[in-house]
Amino acid sequence: MKIVTLGEIMLRLSTPGYSRFVQTNNFDANYGGGEANVACSLANYGDDAYFVSKVPDHEIGDCAINELRKYGVHTEYMARGGERLGIYYLETGDSMRPSKVVYDRAHSSIAEASPEDFDFDKIFEGADWFHFTGITPAISKKAQEVCFAALKAAKKHGVTVSCDLNFRKKLWTSEEAQKVMNEYMPYVDYVIGNEEDAEKCLGFKPEGTDVTTGKLSIDGYKKMFEAMVAKYHFKGACASLRESFSATYNGWSGIFYTDGKFYQSKHYELNPIVDRVGGGDSFAAGLIYGIMHYKDGQKAIEFAVAASALKHTIPGDLNHVSLKEVETLMNGDASGRVQR
Repeated sequence: MKIVTLGEIMLRLSTPGYSRFVQTNNFDANYGGGEANVACSLANYGDDAYFVSKVPDHEIGDCAINELRKYGVHTEYMARGGERLGIYYLETGDSMRPSKVVYDRAHSSIAEASPEDFDFDKIFEGADWFHFTGITPAISKKAQEVCFAALKAAKKHGVTVSCDLNFRKKLWTSEEAQKVMNEYMPYVDYVIGNEEDAEKCLGFKPEGTDVTTGKLSIDGYKKMFEAMVAKYHFKGACASLRESFSATYNGWSGIFYTDGKFYQSKHYELNPIVDRVGGGDSFAAGLIYGIMHYKDGQKAIEFAVAASALKHTIPGDLNHVSLKEVETLMNGDASGRVQR
């Protein structure tokens, strides 16, 4: 399967362990970003995953591309140029202290890119799937144009499209998000988003749900998905269900609505969480893999939730797990016993 993702890959600088920004004199360096994380997961599972972006034509841009290549992601459609690679700083939380993210991504290469930087007809030739997130159009007006051009080309080539809404309040307002995302939705086949994403990006809210108290209403999600599918004619709508008891202890499951049926996954307790950044991206990648390869709604959501549960045990943005490891957990082995 050929899967194309488009977005920004960034340099992640995180404080060692659980130290605070004010305490540290050095940072751990990793690379990642919503759609890049999805591409890496899918490459791990054996699919032909392509990441499309623009990075600067210098050594730091080389490092970002090499990070993707190292994990089997195809990078031949990457554009080079611009001033800089975006950066984000991460302070990992613990117990009741939340993690914090500080962005330094203004005027990054992809934020200044244009549709002319990419040959989307060539990119989508023979492609099966295209994935993007709501983070990419939030970066800049130019990134919105690039994303829209990609969507039009994907549909022209008959490619299935998925969108993880991923609302980021530090990048744009709900009003800005709804204006842009509503324009994109007619091109989308599968939408992914939690309660905040759906409300801030599309104006839909599941009744009876409050993630900060750990209260989740499955009926509320079902009604919301039915309304979203009726409006946008999606093939499916999906959400990860996170019960946030603390920064290092979450409940984790998922729900998927497709072909008029609801599928709910088994429930996992994530305790302790090693790194939750990238958890949503690993969920999206798992859902894409499940839809394409299992062609069964229940198996698709079980694979997505199992894959993302495993990601919470791994430091960094990327989900370094194999297809076999995900299927082992998906099929009920959560013992964590040493494998010899």
